[in-house]
Amino acid sequence: MTSDLKNWKTPATDSKAWPFEEARKILKRLEASGRNDVLFETGYGPSGLPHIGTFGEVARTSMVRQALETLAPDVKTRLICFSDDMDGLRKVPDNVPNAEMLTTHLEKPLTRVPDPFETHDSFGAHNNARLQAFLDRFNFDYEFASATDYYTSGRMDETLLKILGNYDAVTGIILPTLGEERRKTYSPFLPICPTSGKVLMVPLTARDEAAGTISYTHPVSGEDITTAVTGGACKLQWKADWAMRWVALGVDYEMAGKDLIESVTLSSKICRAIGGTPPEGFNYELFLDENGEKISKSRGNGLTIEEWLTYAAPESLSLYMFQSPRKAKRLHFDIIPKNVDDYLTFLNKFPTQTAEEQLMNPVWHIHAGQPPSGDLPVSFALLLNLVSVSNADDKNVLWGFIKNYAPEATPDDLPMLDAMADYAVTYYHDFVKPTKRYRAPDDTEKQAMISLRDKLGELSDDLDAEAIQTEVYAIGKTYFEDNLRDWFKALYEVLLGQSQGPRFGSFIAVYGLERTVELINLALNGDLTGD
Repeated sequence: MTSDLKNWKTPATDSKAWPFEEARKILKRLEASGRNDVLFETGYGPSGLPHIGTFGEVARTSMVRQALETLAPDVKTRLICFSDDMDGLRKVPDNVPNAEMLTTHLEKPLTRVPDPFETHDSFGAHNNARLQAFLDRFNFDYEFASATDYYTSGRMDETLLKILGNYDAVTGIILPTLGEERRKTYSPFLPICPTSGKVLMVPLTARDEAAGTISYTHPVSGEDITTAVTGGACKLQWKADWAMRWVALGVDYEMAGKDLIESVTLSSKICRAIGGTPPEGFNYELFLDENGEKISKSRGNGLTIEEWLTYAAPESLSLYMFQSPRKAKRLHFDIIPKNVDDYLTFLNKFPTQTAEEQLMNPVWHIHAGQPPSGDLPVSFALLLNLVSVSNADDKNVLWGFIKNYAPEATPDDLPMLDAMADYAVTYYHDFVKPTKRYRAPDDTEKQAMISLRDKLGELSDDLDAEAIQTEVYAIGKTYFEDNLRDWFKALYEVLLGQSQGPRFGSFIAVYGLERTVELINLALNGDLTGD
């Protein structure tokens, strides 16, 4: 932890920001145990590629870790990203090559399935490498852990024997949650077939706690087989596996999605049954698609992290993950511009806030208490509107407008703004342009726009955005006294072909008085709608 974080300890003590509330739960756990070290964990299923939910879980966990290090600078912390790469391959993913080859390796542990991309020793190793590259891209501080390595090296052996020694207690927790037929065959142990290498889901015929073995009848050959539960000869069903991992590793904190609440409850009971203490954590809400439905990897109805980063910087995604983690939120392309501008707003507020307010500010958590300057001359929404009226294909066109408004601004001095200009051009052409629909003004709107055009022609070129906004507002009050919102909606729809936009005074200030007058004339003459 940096020395700068230590300086925040006093104001952080009573902070209501959710990472600090989570961190205080961990501190109580430490007080009860007398320990001075904390292990955070996140889990990853490597049957598919890392996704935006993976980023969210690691980002949020890292924020809690950072909050703990602020409250307790002397506590040692670690974050393990654990890959369940010993799970059997249940089905062939849609987005991988050599699908036919993979079908011949179904039910085998992912680390025993050949890599369809032919770049690594196994499919599990390939996806593990992708996970680590993914996490490294965002500079997360973590340790990677492989289930295969942990099982086969013996690191899980002691706890696996505890599961065997408390077999009846473990099955007594799980069986009531299963259907009648499944209860007849359930066992927390899944032996690895010595001939096919597949993960077998078979009922046990015997178990020997002293020898550390289980016995079963092979489902194909009918042979009676006895195998050790240790050394990688078996793996556990996942609820038992989760609990076993908490105990074996000594996990203190792990969060999970709302859909896993029952699993957390059951794994916690198993953890206690074998003498462990379940980790602290909380259940975050799930992401929703544009229709308010739960996002599913198999349905592909969500937004991937690569897609988000095509249109905005990683910090905007971190902001999305920080805010309201217990609230279900839409995860669709149309939320990106607002998250970018919200991030800039939080950056701008930070220098003027008290220490207590800064700790509630998301950028403190995104940037470890040291956010960059966010003092930019224009917003992302305004950049999108500049692209819209200019139909720009190049960010240099936007810089022409920006430099007219803020002559001292340069791409070298404002790299964040330069990147935003690139993102704005891409976002506009992919999402805004295809949906633009200009309309003609009605009679009242037409008279109001004529008044605005004439007023803009009288104004001085050095008038600032606020002064221009005052004039736009005054004209709106004249014609739309009962509902000023209709005035601004008309400006956006008639002049920009969309239903919303930035403060119009700011748009005029950057776009230019003369150009805006020309734009109004085009609209009044029907040139924008083609009438």
